[in-house]
Amino acid sequence: MDIFQKCFDFHDADVVKQAGLYLYFRTISSAQDPIVIIDGREVVMLGSNNYLGLTNHPEVKQAACEALVRYGTGCAGSRFLNGTLSIHLELEEKLARFVNKPAAVTFSTGFQVNLGTISCLLERGDIVYLDKLDHACIIDGARLGFGTVVKFDHNDMADLERRMAVRDSRKASMIVVDGVFSMEGDVVNLPDLVKVAGQHGARVMVDDAHGLGVLGEHGRGTAEHFGLEDKVDLIMGTFSKSLASVGGFIAGEERIINFIKHRARSLMFSAAPPPASVAAVIKAVEIIEREPERRARLWDNTRFMKEELRLLGFNTGESESPIIPVIVGGDWHLAFMITRRLQEEGVFVNPVVAPAVPPDQALLRTSYMATHTREHLERALSAFAKVGREVGLIP
Repeated sequence: MDIFQKCFDFHDADVVKQAGLYLYFRTISSAQDPIVIIDGREVVMLGSNNYLGLTNHPEVKQAACEALVRYGTGCAGSRFLNGTLSIHLELEEKLARFVNKPAAVTFSTGFQVNLGTISCLLERGDIVYLDKLDHACIIDGARLGFGTVVKFDHNDMADLERRMAVRDSRKASMIVVDGVFSMEGDVVNLPDLVKVAGQHGARVMVDDAHGLGVLGEHGRGTAEHFGLEDKVDLIMGTFSKSLASVGGFIAGEERIINFIKHRARSLMFSAAPPPASVAAVIKAVEIIEREPERRARLWDNTRFMKEELRLLGFNTGESESPIIPVIVGGDWHLAFMITRRLQEEGVFVNPVVAPAVPPDQALLRTSYMATHTREHLERALSAFAKVGREVGLIP
């Protein structure tokens, strides 16, 4: 049997392409702004995670350019060996202060943060509890560890309590959840989660990829939003959303971070984040701290779109964030068809189907930026109304 046979037998993408509905790997020939260029046409971008609109900010780009000139294009090795630059330490100190933790360490991608952190903390006999809708990198990190993985129903803390109540109390345990769930846009019930964790002596890790810069009075994320920063042991964040770059970090107590630095394989055996990317994050954090009005504009846009989509008759689920799903239902074909028609009408959204969501919950993932103008959003709403009525999704 040829190990590549599975590749030759893979036809899922071909079926969608033949139907004229393939909408992955779309090519954008401009910056990730509220308006992007696809196939030479201007399209309103409602599919980006550039929540605060910083990826094309002149100060962020200038900081990256200056780091490029000073440090060069790369680090030529891992952080563990020869790849630690002074700018990495500067960023880690800034991130730790920003999220109110004693220490932080950076990784080359957000995915690698969860792979390395979770897997190195889980030894034989340990238990990790995961929300059933946790991001794939949390699930993969747990799989790579040697502990037992237990999943609980989405955001259901009664189910978490039931599952923890039957565990062997002699076994160490940890709960790992998204702060903001990346497809549904709802926020973890952190107050009840930390209560359950406290009752059972479990540690808590929150992946705040979509919460950092967005939630909380100062943009510090989900834990700040609920006033529970002292109850969350580890805060994970990515640089590819509000922080306008690429990479990620984990923050927590100094001894825990020190252990991760010396045990997380995805850190120890990967090249260090390039200096231009690191400098961009440093500047992005500075802008977040000095310009709270950006976050205010983001939430104004979010509230406007959620209400207007609801008034049109769309089902936006339980979203509590700038990620607003438009739920289509069990017909994945319809999700792709609507996405294609919206792009034809000048609006970019992301089709999301199983296994990224439950089979009966195919959706269009929309997300918003502080830099969207009301004119951008009204153009998008007009397209949604037209296409939604065409396909019978709204009356």
